[in-house]
Amino acid sequence: MILSVIIPTYNEAANIGRLVQDLRRFAAGQAVEVLVIDAHSPDGTAEAARQAGATVLLAPQPGRAAQMNFGVRHATGNILYFVHADVGIHPDYVATIQAAVAQGHAAGCYRFRFDSTHPLLRLNSYGTRFPGIMSRGGDQTLFVTQALFQQLGGFDERFVIMEDFEIIIRIRKVASFFIVPQDVRVSARKYETNSWLRVQVANLTAFSLFFLKVSPVRIARTYKAMLNYR
Repeated sequence: MILSVIIPTYNEAANIGRLVQDLRRFAAGQAVEVLVIDAHSPDGTAEAARQAGATVLLAPQPGRAAQMNFGVRHATGNILYFVHADVGIHPDYVATIQAAVAQGHAAGCYRFRFDSTHPLLRLNSYGTRFPGIMSRGGDQTLFVTQALFQQLGGFDERFVIMEDFEIIIRIRKVASFFIVPQDVRVSARKYETNSWLRVQVANLTAFSLFFLKVSPVRIARTYKAMLNYR
């Protein structure tokens, strides 16, 4: 089985080199390709990814869903693995994902832990071991077989936010979704820029609007207005 790692990026020059190097190092001698789909970042993300050894594609349309779908169109793998640029990958990701698929799980994700010792972030991390949709998220990374991804028609590009939750809901209707009992490391930068409570309220608001079927553009606009970004 070939594993295609697909990383959508925009202004991630500070993180992408380390991630690509780790993905390649942990997959040494195994059939893995690393595709970085960059939305024309002005900070040198594409060059940093190339230097680290990734195949870099410039996305014709910005937005994670559109970028990841574009990456899949260029992927050769039987298994697709979607990863955010600021994630700390698990060293055994190749063997773990291949074993999960071999056991009949056509899709799944990891648990996560934050790169912070904040006690409330530990609570958030603990929640990712449970199956509920509110315990999921793109930061946990997502693997899915190429066959299932094509069956689903890929990410819904209308979702400029929460595209990961939307596709997981569709996956669970037709296939076994596996939560790997190991952690990836997730950046706490959003919580460091804002307060824990502020991020939690923003997340709950976005979920509420999502389940009320409010337009993704409005959800994104509301969410961004509630938080500070650096």
